[in-house]
Amino acid sequence: MQLTNYEIEQFQKGEFYYSYKKFGCHLTELDGVPGAYFTVWAPNAEAISVIGDFNNWEQGKDKLSLIRDVPHVGIWQGFVAGVQAGHLYKYFIESKFNNYKVAKADPYAFQAEVRPQTASVVYDLNQSYAWQDLSWLVQRESHAPKTQPINIYEMHLASWFDFKNNAPMPIDAFSQSQFFDYAQRVCSTEVVPFVTYRDLAETLPQYLKHLGFTYVEFLPIFEHPFDGSWGYQLTGYFAPTSRYGTPEDFKYLIDKLHQHQIGVILDIVPAHFAIDEHGLVYFDGTHLYEHADPRKGFHPDWGTYVFNFGRPEVVNFLISHVLFWINEYHIDGLRLDAVASMLYLDYSRQAGEWLANQYGGNENLEALSFIKKLNETVAKEFVNVLLFAEESTAWPKVSHPIQAGGLGFSFKWNMGWMTDVLAYLKEDPIYRVYHHDKLTFSMFYAFSEDFVLPFSHDEVVHGKGSLLRKFPGPNWQKFAGLRGMLGYMYGHPGKKLLFMGTELAEWDEWWYQRSLNWNLLNEELNRGVFNWVKDLNHFLMSEPALYELDFSPAGFEWIDCNNAGQNIVSFVRFNMSQEVGEGFTNRERHAVLVISNFSPLQMYNYRIGVPYNCNWQEVLNSDLEVYGGSGVGNFDLLRSSEQPYHMRDYSIELSIPPLATIFLKPHLDY
Repeated sequence: MQLTNYEIEQFQKGEFYYSYKKFGCHLTELDGVPGAYFTVWAPNAEAISVIGDFNNWEQGKDKLSLIRDVPHVGIWQGFVAGVQAGHLYKYFIESKFNNYKVAKADPYAFQAEVRPQTASVVYDLNQSYAWQDLSWLVQRESHAPKTQPINIYEMHLASWFDFKNNAPMPIDAFSQSQFFDYAQRVCSTEVVPFVTYRDLAETLPQYLKHLGFTYVEFLPIFEHPFDGSWGYQLTGYFAPTSRYGTPEDFKYLIDKLHQHQIGVILDIVPAHFAIDEHGLVYFDGTHLYEHADPRKGFHPDWGTYVFNFGRPEVVNFLISHVLFWINEYHIDGLRLDAVASMLYLDYSRQAGEWLANQYGGNENLEALSFIKKLNETVAKEFVNVLLFAEESTAWPKVSHPIQAGGLGFSFKWNMGWMTDVLAYLKEDPIYRVYHHDKLTFSMFYAFSEDFVLPFSHDEVVHGKGSLLRKFPGPNWQKFAGLRGMLGYMYGHPGKKLLFMGTELAEWDEWWYQRSLNWNLLNEELNRGVFNWVKDLNHFLMSEPALYELDFSPAGFEWIDCNNAGQNIVSFVRFNMSQEVGEGFTNRERHAVLVISNFSPLQMYNYRIGVPYNCNWQEVLNSDLEVYGGSGVGNFDLLRSSEQPYHMRDYSIELSIPPLATIFLKPHLDY
């Protein structure tokens, strides 16, 4: 397990991307004696020893040695006999400076103790797990994701479901009635114990399949000391948190999701890290992983440390962290948190609190280099593994190829769209006329990036309230407004993301220590939202016009974006145009007309221009009774006339329900 000279050279250049295969603790034998080989980077250490339950935590007993032929690299290695899987360990580091001595968890540990304990756990990375997801991985490589439907269910594991009674989820038919009965029987809003990966594996895949989601995104599942950080302040970059089980248990969950055709996305946090003493901070008595100058190395928003992206060894560590999860856990995508905080040196800093780059600007050139190298490496090593940027500014070309001057991400979260839509909808309908531009402005930049439209966890925490509570008016208007907004979202270009609980129309904002309130499914209006989300997802997957051209102007045309007075917008979505014979095109067959009415007034005999002279059929309506609506709709075919309207040669008259989104399709006789 010793490092080769070539590997050391690559590590120094920041290009030993699979360094986790050599660094950390690896079980092996030396001269027939079983034990473990340890490797750690600590260039400013005077001495390092491995301490653990195998040597009674005795400092100085099992010492590591500095690689002498290249001492300036600062890599320490050594073999410790008798170490076995499951043993606890740390590195006891004696620094060259300030008489600093500390016990550190292994930065490359593959398993960790359950908090509040902080030791690393010896884990055999080479032990075999019998993956059953080969067909999924083959499919992943063959499908171009940007022209496929992507609708993501974002979730926090511990607070999704209350499994305290260990009652099995009824999964045979997985009918709604079964699930509602189950939820009522075993779920509560009390503080929940930890769910397990295996609990989730027996329930979550079926649930997501039933609801029609194509991906699940987990808030960070890497080891972290503080529950209240939701996983965003890490100490273990190669270890799934032991709160929910073992590494094999987590692999089992991913495997089950893949077997149900559900992709897995992980949130990762390369922007900053936790200040806990056993973690990366001040690792060898110096600012090794973080910048020494607090104007670059300390994050004022979160009280955390910022990675020093100018150090090749740190870049190496973070890229290896990403490749590890894709390679060893079959992860399908990663979402980089707080990318804006990485890109700007003055992010959340006042004058005098930040340092300009070498050209006098506020761009973090070292972070830019790291991001491009990360995205470039993932694209080179893996086919169709997705990288998402949570980037909240107008930084250009975030999702464009690096060769074209971009950052190389697969997708960017459209934070502007989300902010504007919620700002519009929180207004009383009579005042929305003055804010209509917030509803339509997104189409000026919708195709500048490959966007994901997110209603994420960030919108339902810290006093912001639930999505449902953001809507004004009596209850029927709140529920109708939520359904109408979700319909507008699914019609709008861009991939989709919903945070858990949206499908339940939660009244309360999310709290990480409380289960979702599954009892809401016994309420008619909440159950209606659940049905609406399910039908939206399945409709999305069945309609190429709603996903094939998400990132092309050819897939979208406004019908009317100017009806501010009635709070109505209408547009058409198209798929890839292909001739199919008999005078009809694939584009006509699959065109979807979307009309959103954000007024509580019902519209009769409302005339709207249409692109084709044919019968039109209402195929989805958020106001139907099954969704908790009033039942207003268009139940007969709508025949277009040759009366020009909205700059179209043809038009139809129809009824538009209050606070609703409806979808229409051509009903062609062929």
